[in-house]
Amino acid sequence: MGLRSILAGGAALLMTCAGGAAHAQDLPQPLGHANEFAAGAPPAELPQRPNPQADAYLPITGRQRLGWLARKTLGPPNLVAGIFSSAIGTARNQPPEDGPHWSGFGERYGVRLTGIATSNVLEAGLGAVWGEDPRYAREPERSFLTRLTSVAVQTFMTRRRHGQFAPAYARFAAVTGSNFLSNTWRPDSEADSYHAGIRTLLGFGMVMGGNAWDEFWPTARARLFHRRAPQP
Repeated sequence: MGLRSILAGGAALLMTCAGGAAHAQDLPQPLGHANEFAAGAPPAELPQRPNPQADAYLPITGRQRLGWLARKTLGPPNLVAGIFSSAIGTARNQPPEDGPHWSGFGERYGVRLTGIATSNVLEAGLGAVWGEDPRYAREPERSFLTRLTSVAVQTFMTRRRHGQFAPAYARFAAVTGSNFLSNTWRPDSEADSYHAGIRTLLGFGMVMGGNAWDEFWPTARARLFHRRAPQP
């Protein structure tokens, strides 16, 4: 076999291999990108599993914070609760300085609303500085027990700017501070540390009740009026 024949055969073999490689590149790649692992691609370059809660959370805006303040202070649940609270106080004549009449009812209602407004303003203001989100985060897809636990936990915890939960320092300061501060405009019979402490405990109870309302009322309303419950 001459040199020319050998060179011609080698060229034909190279062309055959090149054609096979090009045809292999046109074939679909196997699932899992095994070729990338074969090439030594580090696992860090692969797509990461998303975090649904982190992706879904958007930090509260200034407008939304003002809306929370208005709703928690002047919203129907708070105003209606004030009617019952003031009516009970009037019936029992507590505090006695206000009297058991309509004027006493109005006095009690105004004092309560002033205290709640002070607490909400403090929480909204301090929360804006410390990056706390005072809004309740609903969990409508969870079980009843899990939702009830969330109501209790979020009484003392709030979300930060990145969505993670942490102690609600602004709420602690607001509820406690407003109830002690209200001693300056309350009747003498309840303007002391003991009564301020009791009001502080009741204040956190009110927060928990508001969380329960935010968690369960949309679901109940949807069932009662056949409307779709809003998403959290």
